[in-house]
Amino acid sequence: MAKGSDPNGWSRARGLVVKTLVLIGGAFLLKRLTKSTTRWDHAKIVARSLSGEKFSREQASRDPDNYFNFRILTCPATEMVDGSKVLYFEQAFWRTPQKPFRQRFLMVKPCPKDLKCDVEAQVSSYAIRDVEDYKNFCDRPRDQRPLPEEVIGDIAEPLTTIYLNRCERGKRCLYEGSTPPGGFPNSWNGATHFTSELMVLKNNEIHTWDRGYDDEGNQVWGVKEGPYEFKPAPASSFNGMFSPLNFPLSQPLEKKIEGSFVLQE
Repeated sequence: MAKGSDPNGWSRARGLVVKTLVLIGGAFLLKRLTKSTTRWDHAKIVARSLSGEKFSREQASRDPDNYFNFRILTCPATEMVDGSKVLYFEQAFWRTPQKPFRQRFLMVKPCPKDLKCDVEAQVSSYAIRDVEDYKNFCDRPRDQRPLPEEVIGDIAEPLTTIYLNRCERGKRCLYEGSTPPGGFPNSWNGATHFTSELMVLKNNEIHTWDRGYDDEGNQVWGVKEGPYEFKPAPASSFNGMFSPLNFPLSQPLEKKIEGSFVLQE
């Protein structure tokens, strides 16, 4: 050992450095854990939960008299300049997924600040100008899909908007909400308007309930027993399909946050 060195002093200095690093690391971790959830974080969770391939298979097996086994498939299509996520959505019978009978664009974004509401996110559906160009959009290779700028140009008239709140503590869901009172205009099967409810659960399961009513308030279409329950397909082939337009989160919010999606004409 060199003459004049102080082993005890070196040990104390090393201990001080270790304690300092621990304190800095702890403060950084605490900041990450206590960081408030942003409006866009909520929108990203909702968009990610809606995405993927889902079926109502289990529900149709339990109650085949009232529920069909539908397949819904949703994937990112583009992003608007304000950060809103645009998803492509299609619905088909599980035996004929290549023949969707319903196609929509879904736009997911935070509740507008000027509304001063407690809503964390809103999901709006839009018609598609040329639906044939988008059939099986999510199943295609990316170089065979319309370009993101083409998607924006093909967003047609608005159809519905559902406002989502965080679920109360103790519930199974993450978010739940519905269309505004009075719903939206609809003329199918004698209806004058319809309402939609949406519940986002953990593990990317969603429950949706659409019902049409006439002028006298009688339900004229839609299931009466309860919402459709769509669960992700096991070992879905769409697990890794979202990388170019993924939805990164500032933190794992699912751990913090303790209708059929049949969008009618």
